[in-house]
Amino acid sequence: MISVNDFRTGLTIEVDGDIWRVMDFQHVKPGKGAAFVRSKLRNLRTGAIQEKTFRAGEKVNRAQIDTRKMQYLYANGDQHVFMDMETYEQIELPAKQIEHELKFLKENMEVYIMMYQGETIGVELPNTVELKVVETEPGIKGDTASGGSKPAKLETGLVVQVPFFVNEGDTLIINTADGTYVSRA
Repeated sequence: MISVNDFRTGLTIEVDGDIWRVMDFQHVKPGKGAAFVRSKLRNLRTGAIQEKTFRAGEKVNRAQIDTRKMQYLYANGDQHVFMDMETYEQIELPAKQIEHELKFLKENMEVYIMMYQGETIGVELPNTVELKVVETEPGIKGDTASGGSKPAKLETGLVVQVPFFVNEGDTLIINTADGTYVSRA
């Protein structure tokens, strides 16, 4: 058991029979009434995001998640195939279960597969990934890093806002938590 006062981003908990990852949390101490913790949770089985409020000091079960290093191989229709790097065992995950992660996955990428009591529940991405720009408006001479931004489509289909100096063919570092541009690789 863990107190909601000890929440931190990335913590996995069990609430109402489901496995949740804490995406964001905020301790609130109103002037009148009891303190509480407002949290944003992501269901690791379905990918659904839900906001939930807990009373301060409330206890929840901590979910022990095991991880296995695997390589993303390919998409087979609606299923995505991953291979264990040591045993060469392959598993398939449905696209709806890893909808968020698919925006960052490319073939042969190494990731961690999350397991809970023998059940495969998702993919754990690195904090950042390198993706190539396949489509964007050309940069104009004189554009600076402090200027505005423009949309760029990446090799996985993800569209991010990038500075004007980024061109097609550039490799970018993208934050996987929120899908934002970090820098050029």
